[in-house]
Amino acid sequence: MRLLNFFLVLLIMPAFVHAQHPVAYMKKADILALKNEIPKYPLLKESYREIKADVDAWLGKDVDVPFPKDPAGGYTHDKHKANYTLMFNSGLLYNLTGDQRYALLVKNMLLKYAQLNPTLKNHPESTSSSPGRIFWQALNDANWLVYTGMAYDLVRESLSLSERKQIEDGAFKPEVDFFTKDLKPWFNLVHNHGVWACAGVGIVGIATDNNDYVEMALKGTEKIGNGGFLAQLDGLFSPDGYYTEGPYYVRYAILPYYLFANALYHARPELKIFEHRNQILRKALLAALQQTNLNGTFFPINDALKEKDYTSNELVTAIDIAWEVYGKDNGLLTVAKKQDRVLLSKGGASIAAALAGKQAVSSQFPYTSVEYRDGAKGDEGGVSLLRSGSGKDLTTLIFKYTSHGLSHGHFDKLNYNLFDKGNEVITDYGSVRFIGVEQKYGGRYLAENKAYAGQTIAHNTLVVDGASHFNGKEEVGEKYHADKLFSDISKANLQVVIAEDEHAYDGVRMQRSLYMLQLPGEKKFIIDLFHVTSDKPHQYDLPFQYSGNLISTSFKYNAFTNQQETLGKKNGYQFLWKEAVANVKDTLVQLTFLNERTYYTISSAIHDSAQLFLTRSGANDPNFNLRHDPAFIIRKQAKDESFLNLIEIHGNFDPIMEFSSNSYSTVKKITWLKNEQDISVASILINGKELLIAQANKDFNKASKHSFGTGAAAVQWNGPYYVTYDGKSIQ
Repeated sequence: MRLLNFFLVLLIMPAFVHAQHPVAYMKKADILALKNEIPKYPLLKESYREIKADVDAWLGKDVDVPFPKDPAGGYTHDKHKANYTLMFNSGLLYNLTGDQRYALLVKNMLLKYAQLNPTLKNHPESTSSSPGRIFWQALNDANWLVYTGMAYDLVRESLSLSERKQIEDGAFKPEVDFFTKDLKPWFNLVHNHGVWACAGVGIVGIATDNNDYVEMALKGTEKIGNGGFLAQLDGLFSPDGYYTEGPYYVRYAILPYYLFANALYHARPELKIFEHRNQILRKALLAALQQTNLNGTFFPINDALKEKDYTSNELVTAIDIAWEVYGKDNGLLTVAKKQDRVLLSKGGASIAAALAGKQAVSSQFPYTSVEYRDGAKGDEGGVSLLRSGSGKDLTTLIFKYTSHGLSHGHFDKLNYNLFDKGNEVITDYGSVRFIGVEQKYGGRYLAENKAYAGQTIAHNTLVVDGASHFNGKEEVGEKYHADKLFSDISKANLQVVIAEDEHAYDGVRMQRSLYMLQLPGEKKFIIDLFHVTSDKPHQYDLPFQYSGNLISTSFKYNAFTNQQETLGKKNGYQFLWKEAVANVKDTLVQLTFLNERTYYTISSAIHDSAQLFLTRSGANDPNFNLRHDPAFIIRKQAKDESFLNLIEIHGNFDPIMEFSSNSYSTVKKITWLKNEQDISVASILINGKELLIAQANKDFNKASKHSFGTGAAAVQWNGPYYVTYDGKSIQ
């Protein structure tokens, strides 16, 4: 009897395993439920209709699977990219309609790849240490594996055993072996490339019932945690969900994170992957969304293309899955409404149902002032996002004191950027890349990305002796991070963050304090105190990269209108045209520019002498790869130096009515009342009223007592800072 039961189990087991598919993207029960939901909700129905129209155009046709030869933007690159999307969508439609033509389309394409992939060597356009086979870089091959693996899983039931073997051995095995053997260090790398690689191999493993693939995907090639998906979850996010490469790259990596986690959620529920590290994937998604502008574009921290926003496919995928596994979230619903499409999935159907209901959906994601730690343990600096105002009048100040950010990091310790009313005002170049444009180096990063965009002078932080932080050496920068000394973002009208760095330059310590103020009468100011101390004299350059048209300056300058030279010869300076220069001494310097319909004035207290430069990027750029962005640079020669700058947001310009209001700065005088190692006190005269800022520079204990002055003019306070306006404390 036992022997009979044993043979019965053997007979039943293949059918049982077979019945579990599809499982990587959706389970059978979810697909059956989804069929009934599609006609009910407009957004789900429209998303289904769009996919069906795209796929139906290929039914009965021979789809080209070309031999790879082109870089990004070229025919073969774009064709293979379109192919994996087509296979995945066709597999979905097969499950939702039962129409065998969709399965046949996927099968025929997979069989072509099964013939092609074993013949491939390194791509002819490869330029990196991680070359691809189907594409110019292995990262794109990993994209192919993610989607093709899900596509195979969706049609696996329709394939014969011999067809499965042909596809698994021909289409998948060469790619998996290439990743886990030839490119082993790359596969095990804790980096967004590694996330995609692990997700691709893991999803293929789940789709093909190959436990070896899944274990390598989870734990690295040696299956001991030397790499793999769990290491990616543990190493690339801080405990708060901040992604060390920055928001632009978490936008890219969030898709393989969520898709592979989703596959594991179905196939290996015992892992409880979405609960890993106290729901780190939920935190990562919310942190990514907080690091966006009003129009949904991701803040350009480190390498970033400024056009990417949260309507991209990656965020549609993450939000729809998060909605299913973590529960309903009104903030996610706001973004989903702007995305205007959903996945054909359980989460997508639920979002479509919510949007079709009577619930009012906010027009704006619930942005708030927030701080994120950097580093796996949260001990490698971080980033502060200070916000003031609401709706379309929202102002966001981003203060970056993070670690370097791996290979996509920039040399910009203590950098800040300012967004106002949805516009980038004090800017970051982002990255030099025309993604998907073959004519521009195959859509890859251009040489100017490292030579200029990543250099310190392209940012809004201190440059010492014309050299970038850590001399522009990534391997050195990766060893260090800046540190937050103090912050208070709890008050509605006054927020402050103080951070330091003492590793960017040998023998130089930099400390920066940023205040965001909302004064009576809706007046907004950014106060910037930058202290630098050193053991010897240096040249200090403090740039302000701004976006807008120069309106006026308080200083006379010599403009180079007939002939121009560069600001320097290296470290990014060679890309800056020196358009004008001024020499000033013991004065208030002001520069006003117009961005869209708002005026902004940079006011700087200059003691002793300084040189001022007006520059524009685009020098030494024969291929015209760079934007021509303006900058205002303050140069000082000193040993120890303190920069005190204000950015005033004021006025309105109406080009339709041809009218300007409050176009002049209200800042009339800036005075250091005291500026020593322990305490700094500054007086700022704003239309006859005094703004007083007192700050402890070393003691950040909230209980510590400090004082300045004597008699009736004495100022006493507790804690690291004290700010008054017109004699009243700002709350």
